Amino acid sequence: MSMTNLAQPDVTIFLDYAGVIRRAALSPAIPAEVLDAWVGRPWTETVESFGSESLQSLVDDARDLGVSAFRQVNQIFPSGMRLPIEYTAVRLGEDAGLIAIGRSLQAVTELQSRLVEAQQTMERDYWKLREVETRYRLLFGSSSDAVILLRVNGLAIQDLNPAASRVLGRPTGGPRSLVGKDFAGELLDSERDVFHAMLQRLADQGSAPGILLHLGAQRAAWMVRASRLASEAGSLYLLQLTATQAVSTREQSSDGELTDILIERLPDGFVVTDREGLIRWVNPAFLDLVQMPSSSGVMQQSLGRWLDRPGADVGVLLATIARLGVVRPFLTRLRGELGAETEVELSAAGDLDTEPTSIGILFRDVGRRLPRRDNDERLGGRLAALTGRIGKGPLRALVEEAVSVLEQHYIEEALDLTRGNRTATADLLGLSRQSLYVKLKRYGMDQDATTDPGHRP
Repeated sequence: MSMTNLAQPDVTIFLDYAGVIRRAALSPAIPAEVLDAWVGRPWTETVESFGSESLQSLVDDARDLGVSAFRQVNQIFPSGMRLPIEYTAVRLGEDAGLIAIGRSLQAVTELQSRLVEAQQTMERDYWKLREVETRYRLLFGSSSDAVILLRVNGLAIQDLNPAASRVLGRPTGGPRSLVGKDFAGELLDSERDVFHAMLQRLADQGSAPGILLHLGAQRAAWMVRASRLASEAGSLYLLQLTATQAVSTREQSSDGELTDILIERLPDGFVVTDREGLIRWVNPAFLDLVQMPSSSGVMQQSLGRWLDRPGADVGVLLATIARLGVVRPFLTRLRGELGAETEVELSAAGDLDTEPTSIGILFRDVGRRLPRRDNDERLGGRLAALTGRIGKGPLRALVEEAVSVLEQHYIEEALDLTRGNRTATADLLGLSRQSLYVKLKRYGMDQDATTDPGHRP
């Protein structure tokens, strides 16, 4: 038995010496076609016009030399289907004529098309990347805000814009003279630990309040905020520098100016709004909480844009302050522009006892505090006890008791969040104060709850 495996051609055509088709056959790789229409026709008429001369040359070579070189043509089948075929022909001898065998190049053609498309896509992406880089360079270089990029490993300066170069006291050498230098070397010895602590908090929590650093030959005061970003060169720190006026206590001309500076340097977020909740002033710590680069992006915006807890939104806050003039601490959540959510403790006061025109609001990040689990464990125990009573009473009674357990649990949680403030608790639960008092009495909690901190006799 022969072990030779000859590849079967996709198209086989028998011709006379003039190139007229006598008979033809197809392999199973090509869909079934009836080739009787080819018989008696010149082979050159069954291909696209630009391939006719190539086929005639192939027939002439096979007749005169015995074998032809390979030729590629687009074969037109009786059904109208077109396939790229590579042919060669061999003379059979004397009056036997010629035999042409062809191999389909469809797979090769499709692969070449895909390669061309991939190459064109890569070229388009490359030019898009170049365009983005050009725009980045233009914006980076023309920005009036000082921006510095530091490598996470080693804190070497990766890049900086001309404004940052001027801050660091290199206006003549330009930004290039600072690239590769250790940024920590530009800091005062007393401020390096503070800078490293800010970066450590950024690594641990994903955000960190801005700090005050003294930079440049004149050691001018700058508020520095850091964020982290990824790049092809590795992880980088993005430092944004904002000019500030660092004035010592001895240089204050009034207590008001001193108060402004102290509030600006608070580690907790502080906001001043009007009675409609539109922001008039913020400190840098609040900008960090809501992930905004500058105060211009928050001025005259509603505080409700960043509050993200139903029942503890800006409407509840403003209504309570309008009625009482003050809001005792309660928990809510701030939603940053980049998607970060921060649990905060909020307290506020107006400039008047009722219907204030200006409102000061303090936000304290409590996200790192360990959550209290006492109430959750107590709820689990109560529900487990109810499960053990299945079959000892009607379902309706069990469901009503389970609803009472859950209702009591949520009231306890709301009182914890508001630190016993019954007015804020009622607003948080969407209840009237009278309804809340009725439920407190029903569950025997009216003696345990603290006196309403917002209530004034």
